[in-house]
Amino acid sequence: MNHPAPPFETSISTPIQVEKLAFVASETDEALKALESLSEIYGNAPTEEADAIVALGGDGLMLQTLHTHMASGKPIYGMNRGSVGFLMNEYREDDLKARLSNADMTTIRPLELQATDEDGTKHKALAINEVSLLRQTSQAARLKISVDDRVRLEELVCDGCIVATPAGSTAYNLSAHGPILPITAQLLALTPISAFRPRRWRGALLPNWAKVDIEILDHQKRPVSASADHTEIRRVSCVSIRESSDTQGVIMFDSDHGWDERILTEMFRY
Repeated sequence: MNHPAPPFETSISTPIQVEKLAFVASETDEALKALESLSEIYGNAPTEEADAIVALGGDGLMLQTLHTHMASGKPIYGMNRGSVGFLMNEYREDDLKARLSNADMTTIRPLELQATDEDGTKHKALAINEVSLLRQTSQAARLKISVDDRVRLEELVCDGCIVATPAGSTAYNLSAHGPILPITAQLLALTPISAFRPRRWRGALLPNWAKVDIEILDHQKRPVSASADHTEIRRVSCVSIRESSDTQGVIMFDSDHGWDERILTEMFRY
């Protein structure tokens, strides 16, 4: 059986040539000031002409930039000018081209969400961090979970559940007491949110090639939304989640503080 490549492949590359940079920024004053300053120093090329894209802001902007330029093949390097910066590098204006030329690059394969709403309309979205299902009313959701077309949980009564990539394992998944995954792990985390029945079910670790199907039981009375990163679909009746086989992006980190080190640091945080 042929399996797709792991969703996150970390590799230390040989130095790349970086001449033209494109800068994007969030709307905060701090990020906009950085955009102005860096553009004066290095110029600001159109994204289609740039050798690399530099995102100035927080993790939200980084996710947005990755989604926007996922299919371009251009590497994206984030510098923290926001409130959260797990996906970002330290902000420094000096020697930026040299930093980029020697940065470690990670290839990202996102999750693909296919959802059907209660009207029968089909939806698709990509998720770099996670796909999450959440109850929309005061009543708990009732979910039936299958993995690779085999029912594994007939009924999960809960506030929702998360399917997270290794990068997303330190975000919402971690807040829901899910496991932190090494960035090179060929795994996905399936994590319940406030499980009521079975009360002691803590989730599962799945191979990254697994297909997860979730049927929302009694979905008209107990509506559930599905979100792939920032894309939300309301009142879904069923969803299918799996790694995308034809979409990938590239993210860059300073070689002295790469993604693997960030994950390990998070694992030993107390």
